[in-house]
Amino acid sequence: MQQILKFIPRDSVLFGSWLSSQGLDARGQYAYMKSGWLDRISKGVYKLHGTEPSLLTTVSSYNTQLGKSCVVGAYTALELRGYSHYLFIGKPVAFLFTDKSNKLPSWLLKEEWDMNIKYMTTSFLGDELLGVETMTINQCNFLVSSPERAILECLNLPDSSSSLLDIYYIIESMTTLRSNLVQTLLEACTSQKVKRLFLYMAEKAGHSWYRALKLDNINLGTSRFMITPTGKYINKYNMTISKELAEYE
Repeated sequence: MQQILKFIPRDSVLFGSWLSSQGLDARGQYAYMKSGWLDRISKGVYKLHGTEPSLLTTVSSYNTQLGKSCVVGAYTALELRGYSHYLFIGKPVAFLFTDKSNKLPSWLLKEEWDMNIKYMTTSFLGDELLGVETMTINQCNFLVSSPERAILECLNLPDSSSSLLDIYYIIESMTTLRSNLVQTLLEACTSQKVKRLFLYMAEKAGHSWYRALKLDNINLGTSRFMITPTGKYINKYNMTISKELAEYE
């Protein structure tokens, strides 16, 4: 056990299948639990006695030990990257994403953590993890959406229509986005609503990377969108948005 612990952060969650692959079989795991070294979180899931794994540390353990791809995205990814314009009241919020075929286990979603979980299964940017990058924080490796991907995830959230001005404030500050990655993500994006809102905001903010985009290669569709029930109609993007966003300067 001591050898195993040399290679992982002390507050990691330990998965039984991974411990077995490291040489500590189910009988050994049971013995360590009975002797007080391990505490059981769920079936085949443990923590070291006396530790309190954080949600993000647990997600890191889940990915690295089980070979999963749970992505820290949207506002949480932006905050990790220094875009902290959007503040949640109370306990911090973790936006987590997986594809539909790899849903997070129920124990992880139900456990009481240091952050509230906002979890979505989505493939609106494809299943190739475009724009997802590895970040290392306190010896833990995380899959984190790049700023280019994270802002699109914010626009795709179910309640995004009520937060458009907040999202615009963030986009306004994003002066260094990589136009090639933005282009790739927008071409892969299946949500015409997200693409139109993003391009409208990027154009409104006047960013140089926006001017480098090949707009003819981005399919925006022909349907009219009522992003908000009332507001101002934007002819170029065939959508109605809130007056506060349309008139903000």
